[in-house]
Amino acid sequence: MDNDMQYCTVEPALDVIVGKWKISILFLLFQGTKRFSELQRDIPDITKKVLASQLRELEEQDIIRRVVYAVVPPKVEYSLTEYGHSVKPVLQTIHQWGRAHLEHMGLKKGIEETTT
Repeated sequence: MDNDMQYCTVEPALDVIVGKWKISILFLLFQGTKRFSELQRDIPDITKKVLASQLRELEEQDIIRRVVYAVVPPKVEYSLTEYGHSVKPVLQTIHQWGRAHLEHMGLKKGIEETTT
């Protein structure tokens, strides 16, 4: 890895996925297309405003696709773009490292509670 921070591309990558709820949103979308209400239900602590904002940012980065159907009431679905699927192995690797780190730090009990 080049030590010259001028060429470091980690920060731009993190700019896309860092956000309190973005990773949770992405993990849900790895399962398939979701409606706004499904995302909100599956992330109970998120507000509508924040969810809309995080989705908009991911859409601007071409990570997710937003499809609006012309029906009443309005139906909006979100899914990963072809490009968005490229982030899946990155997040899976970070997830695995996070689990290993918690175990390393003696926090295995916390892992079991969050994965059961």
